[in-house]
Amino acid sequence: MSLDYALNIAAEHDLDLVKIAPKANPPVCKIMDYGKYRFELAKREKEQRKNQKVITVKEVRITPNIDDHDFYTKLGNAKRFLKSGDKVKVTVRFRGREVTHSSLGEALLTRFGEEIKEFGTVEKRPKLEGRSMIMVISPLNKS
Repeated sequence: MSLDYALNIAAEHDLDLVKIAPKANPPVCKIMDYGKYRFELAKREKEQRKNQKVITVKEVRITPNIDDHDFYTKLGNAKRFLKSGDKVKVTVRFRGREVTHSSLGEALLTRFGEEIKEFGTVEKRPKLEGRSMIMVISPLNKS
C-alpha cells in the first residue's frame, strides 16, 4: 500500500507507522504503538540482565616456600571464593633465583588443585608466565 494510506490508517487508530525492514524492496512497515514497543523491549532487556550471573576472578597469591598453615589458609580462602561462585586464579610468585626451581611451584599448584577438587575444577593447568606460575580454577556447577 502507499505511504500516505498507511500513515492515514495509523493516524486513525492513534498508532505509529514503524519500519521493520527498511532494506527490503519495498520496505516493510508495521502499525504499532511505538512507546509501548520500546517499553516492552526495555522490560525484556532488564529481565535478561537480572537473570545474568557475573563471574569475577579472585586471586590467591602464594610463594614456593609456603608453610603448611599458610597454605591451608590460602586454600580456605579459595574454597570460600568458589562457594560464592567466583573463579579463582592461583599465582605462585617467584623472587630472585627461585624461578630456576619452577618445578616446586608446579608441584605446589598441583597439590592445590588436588586439595580443592571437591569445590572446583582446574580450568587452566599451571603455566609459567614470566616470574609467576598461574593456574585457574572454576567452581563446580550445582545442577
